[in-house]
Amino acid sequence: MLHISSASPTPTAQDRSQDPVADRDDERHPFLAALGERVRALRSRKGMTRKSLSQHAQVSERHLANLEYGVGNPSVLILLQVSEALGSSLAELLGDVTTSSPEWLLLRELLEGHDEQALHQVRVAVGEMFGTGGAHGKGTSGRSSRVALIGLRGAGKSTLGQMLAQDLGFAFLELSREIEQFAGCSVGEIQALYGQNAYRRYERRALEEAIQIHEDAVIAIPGGLVSDPATFNLLLAHCTTVWLFADPEDHLKRVVAQGDTRPMAASREALQELKAILAGRAPFYSKAEIKVDTSAQPLDETFAILRKQVREALNPEKCIKVLDTPAK
Repeated sequence: MLHISSASPTPTAQDRSQDPVADRDDERHPFLAALGERVRALRSRKGMTRKSLSQHAQVSERHLANLEYGVGNPSVLILLQVSEALGSSLAELLGDVTTSSPEWLLLRELLEGHDEQALHQVRVAVGEMFGTGGAHGKGTSGRSSRVALIGLRGAGKSTLGQMLAQDLGFAFLELSREIEQFAGCSVGEIQALYGQNAYRRYERRALEEAIQIHEDAVIAIPGGLVSDPATFNLLLAHCTTVWLFADPEDHLKRVVAQGDTRPMAASREALQELKAILAGRAPFYSKAEIKVDTSAQPLDETFAILRKQVREALNPEKCIKVLDTPAK
């Protein structure tokens, strides 16, 4: 049974008297200090004394004192035991933004346990409420006729994208080239010189500009863009998205034929790495409205399938000039 206490999140004089390291503020890492404050706040919210928490978590009071004052280096298992004893998630203990206020916590509780379809509907509704558009290019002004092709390298984004843009009479953009224009150097150089975070910033800027300038366009999207939720939300809100996918063996064969095996160049297990990357990204790629398997048939047949599905999805008022035109 949990013991009720009027303890404040701020350490008491008695707490400090029991902890000889409490005054070593100059040695505390900011992250550990913030972690300790969250533990104290959660303990107070649950009405638990340090002794009670110690018993429930099976962690010594001394260890808890170090944790709450931000000294030492608690293991993940210790943090897991403490979070379970507090009845909270490990994310809440570590300071996940979705645990930072009562409203966030209440929203998490409402959403927890629902399936992907229900969560999708909530995301679309929230996007429309905030004026950022719904999913797959649906916004307040109707469906966007920007077509974004997503997927791993070797899926056919460049080849099919150029064919589709020519057929629709739209501009064709490769976002990776736009990123290089922004940075003044190649994608590889951006990542080597400035790191992945800088690359993601350039990626978002390039997408924002493409959306601002091009009302009608076909855009080939770098495969890793979906790993940045903010940029991927922007893409879903302003583009009709198409996931081009292939068998892993075809992906690898195509990128090798292009002379580019990043990020698998130094690996003897290239196919296994590619499968792992695909497995990690597939749940995000699957958010696309249109899905086309580029391994299932020859290029011309694949393009015919893509063309038909894209034309059916686009706003007829904007695309009336091409809807009755036969495929080239």
